[in-house]
Amino acid sequence: MNQDRLFHQEGVALHLASPVTESPPWVGQQEVLQQLLAAWSRIGPEDLPLNPRLLGKPGVGKTSLASAAAFSLGLEVYILQATMDTRPEDLVVSPVLDPAGGVRYMASPLVTAMVRGGVAILDEGNRMSEKSWASLAPLLDHRRYVESLVAGIKITASPEFRFVTTMNEDASTYEVPEYIHSRLMPQIYLDFPEEDEERAILQAQVPYADEAVRAYVLRFLRSAHEADLRYTVRDGINVARYAMKVLHGAQARDPEEAVRQALALALDVEERESFDLK
Repeated sequence: MNQDRLFHQEGVALHLASPVTESPPWVGQQEVLQQLLAAWSRIGPEDLPLNPRLLGKPGVGKTSLASAAAFSLGLEVYILQATMDTRPEDLVVSPVLDPAGGVRYMASPLVTAMVRGGVAILDEGNRMSEKSWASLAPLLDHRRYVESLVAGIKITASPEFRFVTTMNEDASTYEVPEYIHSRLMPQIYLDFPEEDEERAILQAQVPYADEAVRAYVLRFLRSAHEADLRYTVRDGINVARYAMKVLHGAQARDPEEAVRQALALALDVEERESFDLK
């Protein structure tokens, strides 16, 4: 058993989660990166990091931004995906059957980040219910702890622990209660990248793509932004990847046809008729 992945609290052994080991490079939008790093900074021993929330449309890079900021500080990264079914114990400690018999207590990625002094990214936090948010209330203020009713212990965060939650701008979310909302400061908004930034992101994420493929995908993205459609650079990356597979398999004669085939599977019929890649 890896003792480095065990943490003992009040006589209870917690089995820790594993950190994220890789993250895509953060390209462009240095201002929001600096805003996040400022929120996490500490002026002195008595100062505590803030708990920012990152807002924006799905796919604009909120999780990538948080991961890049954490790695720039040399901190371990732990990601927990929030859903409407997320329970308080999912956020803290969950009991499972131990193969050797008895019960094993599994620390969530968030609790693992707390005790190891890493960064916890709560992804799509506004999909989570108030009951689950309430279990995090003492963590998000000066108390900096969570309680596990399952294991019967209180867990205090390391001074190096950082927290951030991402929140999507869409209808399938809960309203975050005000007493939690006031703990999630500052609010950092991510918009669509500028054209040169999207070009650099496509280059970094799909370096093997034909230059013409990337150019057609970039035109599609700029048109989508102007039409206020939901498509983001993440969609563009997947369109470029698929277009290259189509080209490689000789299912298209040229880059434009390959991108059109990729877009045909990505777009609604009405949207498809309104786009011109020229």
